[in-house]
Amino acid sequence: MSSLVIDLILCGLAYIILIYFVATMSKNSFRKGNNRSDDGDGGVDNITPPKIDLPPGVIWPSDSPVKTNSPEPVEF
Repeated sequence: MSSLVIDLILCGLAYIILIYFVATMSKNSFRKGNNRSDDGDGGVDNITPPKIDLPPGVIWPSDSPVKTNSPEPVEF
């Protein structure tokens, strides 16, 4: 056998062993993650949106004033 064939066989064998170890190591971490719903970053969750300080004269669309008086129709 030539050295190329032996190298290809050894590389294929190493690849199979590597894939086996990666699959068995990651299987345990996937099992642990199924029971918890958090993303694992730790700390206390703060679900309130941030208060953004806007420059003077700028308002959010939700805070815009409501126009209540509509113009009266003009009769001819």
